[in-house]
Amino acid sequence: MAAWDQGCKGCTTYRPNDVTGSVLSVSQEASPSEVPDQVRDGAEGAEVVYMSEPLDRPQELEGATYKLKWPDSEHAIYITVNDLVIAGHRRPFEVFINSKNMEHFAWTVALTRMISAVFRRGGDVSFVVEELKAVFDPRGGAWMQGKYVPSILAAIGGVIEKHMISTGFLAGEGMGLKADPRADIVAINGAPRGKSCSACGSFELRMVEGCMTCASCGYSKCG
Repeated sequence: MAAWDQGCKGCTTYRPNDVTGSVLSVSQEASPSEVPDQVRDGAEGAEVVYMSEPLDRPQELEGATYKLKWPDSEHAIYITVNDLVIAGHRRPFEVFINSKNMEHFAWTVALTRMISAVFRRGGDVSFVVEELKAVFDPRGGAWMQGKYVPSILAAIGGVIEKHMISTGFLAGEGMGLKADPRADIVAINGAPRGKSCSACGSFELRMVEGCMTCASCGYSKCG
C-alpha cells in the first residue's frame, strides 16, 4: 500500500512480512469518514490498525555486559543486553551501547534506541542479529577470533547473538534466523588474507606499478 501526498514527487510503501510485521494494516470495518484521505484513496472504507503496544518494563531486569574491541578503534565498545523473564524464559528487552570514542556516539545512541524499540515489541526478534551481521563496510572489516567480520555493526550483531544463545533464546549460532549469516564469514586457514577491496569486497588486492589494485574488479587507489 502506498501513501501519497499531493504535491510531492514520491511515495512510501509499506511491505508487511511474517518476521518484522507491518507499520500499518488495513481492514474493512471502518466507515469512510474515519479513514485518512491518503488511505481511503487506495481502499474505500479502510481502517488504520497500528502495531501492539510495547512490553511493559519492570523495575529490575537481568542482563549482561560485553566488551567489544574493534581493531581500528582506540577505545572498546561496551554492549549491555537486558532480558525480560516471561514464563520462566528470558528474552531480550533492551540494549545499551557505550564507548569513550566520541566518533561512535551518534550512531551508537541511534542503534541503542532502535534495537531496544524492536525488542520491546516482542515476537521473534532474532532477525535483528541477521540484519546486523549482514552489514558490510566498504572500507573493509577485521579479523576477530579466527573469523572475518565485515563491519563493526556485524561485530555488535555477533555479541547480541552470543547473548541470545547464552540465555537460551537462540539454540545456536545462525539458528532461528531467516538465513545463516555465517555463510558470508570467511574462516581463517593459516595467515590472514589482508584487507578487502573497498569497491567489491574481495581479497584480491595486488601491488601493480606501486599501487594497490584489485584483480577482481580492477579498482585502484591511484585512480
